[in-house]
Amino acid sequence: MAQFFKSKTFIVLLCVALVAVIVPSVLSAVGAGFAVRDAVNTVLTPVRSFFVWIGDGIGGFFEYFGEFDRIRAENDELRIKLEQANDQLYAARVAGEENEWLRSFLGLRREHTDYRFQDAMIVGRESGNYMTVFTLNAGTLQGVAVNMPVVTERGVVGAVTEVGLTWSKATTVIEYGSSVGVYCERSGAVGIAEGTYELRSRSLCRVNYLGETADVAVGDRFFTSGLGNVYPRGMCLGEVSRIYADEYGRGMIAELTPAVDLSSLSRVMIVTSYESVADAPPASSAETEAAA
Repeated sequence: MAQFFKSKTFIVLLCVALVAVIVPSVLSAVGAGFAVRDAVNTVLTPVRSFFVWIGDGIGGFFEYFGEFDRIRAENDELRIKLEQANDQLYAARVAGEENEWLRSFLGLRREHTDYRFQDAMIVGRESGNYMTVFTLNAGTLQGVAVNMPVVTERGVVGAVTEVGLTWSKATTVIEYGSSVGVYCERSGAVGIAEGTYELRSRSLCRVNYLGETADVAVGDRFFTSGLGNVYPRGMCLGEVSRIYADEYGRGMIAELTPAVDLSSLSRVMIVTSYESVADAPPASSAETEAAA
């Protein structure tokens, strides 16, 4: 401690203190007190302004974060309301689709009172055949069996080709190997609708065995003839999009666009029973020849 009082630092501090006390006193004694206060205020004003600025900044800082918390809370509330609105919109859309499906289902039942239907949803599509082979959520427990027709209110989708307890697989009319006896709604011309490798990639099938003079035009619709004991008679298969000569025979070939949009299909109806062609009015000789 004794060394501190002897140090240069102590001497400098002591001199500064003496000046700070003596000079104002002397100036005040000679009537220059105002000049002292003015000098002090001049020196201290920037310091005071600095501390005021710091205080305002700190206050603004806390005010900013308070406002930030308020805005965040409002955003959270708006997000919850938006999610609730989206949920309500989704539920309304699902209910609308369900009602539309039920109307279609009931309409088809009223139109075909002799049919028995099993409602089914498409729960899978085979890789590479997303529009040709569907997996359905109905099987033998629901009365489904192989060769049962799969339809919608618009027309034929295909037929059941494999079945399990609670599932089944439906092969559509555009898949290679499918075969359906059909007739032209307008002219009565008959043929066999078949799927081909070339056409299935374009979601089309074709009607073979049309005679050279068959009265068929683009835009005509073909319906199932009922021959073959798979599909009931009178269900729409598709519309003619192109007609050309059969290069391997003397007849004509008509390309069909299926009546059912297979790419957006989600629900179908399986016809578990219907009045067979044996119970229906006899088919014409032309239909019989085409089916053969």
